[in-house]
Amino acid sequence: MPSEAHQSVVAALRQQGALASGESEVDVAAMREGMEAVTASSVLPEGTVCEPVDVDGIPAEWIDGPDVDRGRVLLYFHGGGYVLGSIATHRAMVAQIAAEAGVRALLIDYRLAPEHPFPAAVEDAVSAYRFLRDDGYKSTEIALGGDSAGGGLTLACLLSLRDEEEPLPEAAILLSPWVDLEGLGESMTTRADADPMIDRDGLLKMSALYLNGESPRNPLAAPLHANLLGLPPLYIQAGTAETLLDDATRIEENARRAGVPTEMDLYPDLIHVFQAFAPQVPEAVEAIQKLGAYLRRQY
Repeated sequence: MPSEAHQSVVAALRQQGALASGESEVDVAAMREGMEAVTASSVLPEGTVCEPVDVDGIPAEWIDGPDVDRGRVLLYFHGGGYVLGSIATHRAMVAQIAAEAGVRALLIDYRLAPEHPFPAAVEDAVSAYRFLRDDGYKSTEIALGGDSAGGGLTLACLLSLRDEEEPLPEAAILLSPWVDLEGLGESMTTRADADPMIDRDGLLKMSALYLNGESPRNPLAAPLHANLLGLPPLYIQAGTAETLLDDATRIEENARRAGVPTEMDLYPDLIHVFQAFAPQVPEAVEAIQKLGAYLRRQY
């Protein structure tokens, strides 16, 4: 059974309502404000230093801890359905992951839909990776990561780099990745009552804003439909109480079939991107420790 802290988070989220809900029209401005408000009280690990940086026109931020190896970096892409999210909403979680991994992080504000639909986010992700390479980082000194839409974007970035025959990073971490923009996984219905954050109809509205007429099976928009051959090692985390559970399990299966070294941890009865609730939720702390340990092993 989940901890009391996790249950309290779920109760609070139920009162607030799903971030992506099909019960009303999409009010992008209100949804963005809501996500910023939910994460406003997040606390950075002691000693964290954040420094804004311009990544070839993309707002970004270096996140450094007191004991990290500045010669290794985690390039991270935030979640939010390609419509929401920012450096501010994800700074604390990324700082915790980077601190556990003993690396610095680069967190970017990639362009969001509907103002900037697909493929703007993918272009920005690739540009950020090239920025790191131009800044002197070798591919062996870089890992990628992302949650939810940021997990899908992580895979899209890797696919783009692979197809352009660029050196790939050493590994990638995927937290509750969103890889099916049609919402066809069985968990979209079987976990609907358990997930307080995301319902299928709301998710499809965000998908439509991002795709803007593009096929929902374009592999750079929905990596579930990609050939993952040649990608670097992947580590996936998800909760079994989330509607996007089948996105995680199907992409893990596809990666294994393609010969990609893949590890996955499924956390019983936990919700979408539960890692964001660290340090209050003990399961989130444990998951972030595992993310850090995985990255330490990989590069």
